[in-house]
Amino acid sequence: MTTLKGTLQRITFKSEDNHYTIARLKIHEIKEPVTIVGHLAGVAEGEMLSLTGKWVSHAKYGEQFKVERFEVTLPATLGGIKKYLSSGMIKGIGESIAKKIVGHFKEQSLDIIENEPHRLCEIDGIGKAKMTTISRAWDQHHSVRKVMQFLQEHGIGISHASAIINFYGRDALKVLQARPYQLSRDIPEAGFEVADAIALKTGTALGDPERIKASLIYLLLKNETDGHVFCEKNDLLQRCVRLTGADLQIIEPALINLHHSKEIVLENDINGLGKNTKGLGNNINGLGNHTNGLGNDINHFKNGIKTLQNPIPICSVYTRKMHRAETGIALKIKAMLSISVPDYGIDDDIIAMEILNRLALKLSDEQSDIVRQILLHRVTVITGGPGTGKTTLVRAVCAVLGKLHKKVILAAPTGRAARRLSEVTGRKASTLHKMLLYDPDAEFFGKNQDNPLDADAVIVDEASMIDTLLMYHLMLAVPMNGMLVLVGDIFQLPSIGPGNVLSDIINSGVVKTFSLTKIFRQAEQSPIILNAHCIRNGQMPVLEKQDREAALSEFYFIENNEPERVVRTITELCSCRIKNAFSHIDEIQVLTPMHKGEAGTINLNQHLQKVLNNRPGGIESMGILFKTGDKVMHLKNNYQKEVFNGDIGVVDEIIKSENRLVVDYDGRLVDYDIMELDELTLAYAVSVHKSQGSEYSAVVIALTTMHYPLLQRNLLYTAMTRGKKLVILVGSRRAVEIALNNNRTDFRLSGLCQKIRGGSLC
Repeated sequence: MTTLKGTLQRITFKSEDNHYTIARLKIHEIKEPVTIVGHLAGVAEGEMLSLTGKWVSHAKYGEQFKVERFEVTLPATLGGIKKYLSSGMIKGIGESIAKKIVGHFKEQSLDIIENEPHRLCEIDGIGKAKMTTISRAWDQHHSVRKVMQFLQEHGIGISHASAIINFYGRDALKVLQARPYQLSRDIPEAGFEVADAIALKTGTALGDPERIKASLIYLLLKNETDGHVFCEKNDLLQRCVRLTGADLQIIEPALINLHHSKEIVLENDINGLGKNTKGLGNNINGLGNHTNGLGNDINHFKNGIKTLQNPIPICSVYTRKMHRAETGIALKIKAMLSISVPDYGIDDDIIAMEILNRLALKLSDEQSDIVRQILLHRVTVITGGPGTGKTTLVRAVCAVLGKLHKKVILAAPTGRAARRLSEVTGRKASTLHKMLLYDPDAEFFGKNQDNPLDADAVIVDEASMIDTLLMYHLMLAVPMNGMLVLVGDIFQLPSIGPGNVLSDIINSGVVKTFSLTKIFRQAEQSPIILNAHCIRNGQMPVLEKQDREAALSEFYFIENNEPERVVRTITELCSCRIKNAFSHIDEIQVLTPMHKGEAGTINLNQHLQKVLNNRPGGIESMGILFKTGDKVMHLKNNYQKEVFNGDIGVVDEIIKSENRLVVDYDGRLVDYDIMELDELTLAYAVSVHKSQGSEYSAVVIALTTMHYPLLQRNLLYTAMTRGKKLVILVGSRRAVEIALNNNRTDFRLSGLCQKIRGGSLC
């Protein structure tokens, strides 16, 4: 290995994705700068570097120095410190501020900024806000580099560095050095892999108790990302053996210790671990650490707790948070159902007349009866496919409750679903997180058992998208003597988060459920709705155009068996044939089951961007070039920006000089800097999963046998029901048949059904 020392003169290329850098280094002994290449995170022009690596010869660019490790050598002299701080690389420090800092703190200036930034307020002209800006800029500039260096020194890939820094901030390096296994609890997608590599390299034994406990927590959290609420004990133990290489005799005691330390909960362990009734919640603290979380009147829970004593056939291992959530949902539902509903003295005739007067709608006898029955129950579910009248019932219930002077709140899991609910009902609707006053910084819901929603009735649409944790917080906030109406279609794809909440509630048989099957007359004319119901029932949709005399139809099937032809056809459809009828970029949405492959979102987005947006320039991140006018999707909930997973917008402006762009979300402009672009992706084509809760004027669906791993009936059904005016299915007939014949919905381990029922497994 060779060591070079010099000044970073110029950065010619830098990847924001993995920090791969090509730069020129000025070495004192050599007249011409040296080309250096490597992963150089957090370096800036003008800094002194010490590089360790080797010389390599590039066929085109000649001799280069390939960097394996590097250090930034901070200046030690007063002149050097002043020049370094005046360079502009630290936001908030200009030439005049740099002069003041060096004049006040002398040679300790850089140490003060890093370790005692609050002391900067001693300087005239630096207040608390300015100090915070400088401190954050220093951390951003230096902490990334230190973490990357630490990971590289331990032979660990750098792909998880950003996640680690984002989670721990300036404490990232301290956590990596002192408590590496903390990562497995805090960052499950990367934590154990990184933590284990660090710990093993520093001498941790394979059977170290902390290592085994961290691996068990990691496996449980990973299990939740796959949609499961709990893990079967035997399966968890065997997976831990494979992951750690440790003996089962070491792993089982670690599992017991986690149970006793209340990090996990064991239910129904036939070997005796779960016979401690705290695992099932005989102690009320085991059900959530607060009796208020399940209602102020403890009498409402005695019966519910007793029913949970019935044995469950398998030993279930939960994280404490997930067990509290699942148990809390069940007990709150049972508690609400135990409270009688007042007799409003309203019959079908009054209901029908009120709906006619308020909404100009004439309900069927069945619909009128359902509205009346909903008023008789604290918790109800309305489920059914498109065109069966779910929206009409929601409007009718709102109208009748309005006549009774009851306050109604409407909500949905996503922003798009909430906006659609508001449009069809003519009433205000919000996202569940907004309704529950979620504070992302504190990870706290402002609406809860101590501060319930100010409502007599809460109606939630697209309830099939609600996962276990969100449902728990919703149940906490619903008043005990209020009403909850869940509206959804259980034949759609399940929630992204863990659980099968809506299906479990229905299957319990405890909650009154209205399953709508009749398609109303106006919907019977729609081939989209008719074909969706065919798919729902496992029947082959009508792929041929029925009325050949008609110029246009709502549904088309274009058969292409080759993925390359599917891509060409979709590109042509979106750029020419249907663009004339649906000119706005938001009106047409391409859906596909997968991200990878020829007909996946990645490739489709690249092709569609080329034909739909030929503007020059742009800004690149994570291998994606974003340009003004691009259709983009936000990928994770960002409560500070009030933008949520699945929200779609259009790039309104790119400010290249400031490495940021602005996205227009239905008239609301949201700013993203370069470090936040991992939250965005192109959205000309999106996965069917990401389209849940949304509707589009025109939908083009790619479906080929290459999508085989994800071809199932509920996925095709979900895709079909996203289109309002036009659905075009492009692909192979064989792929449609495969999807129809695969009615095996994603199997998810959940105990909610039996907890509500208080009996055997569903």
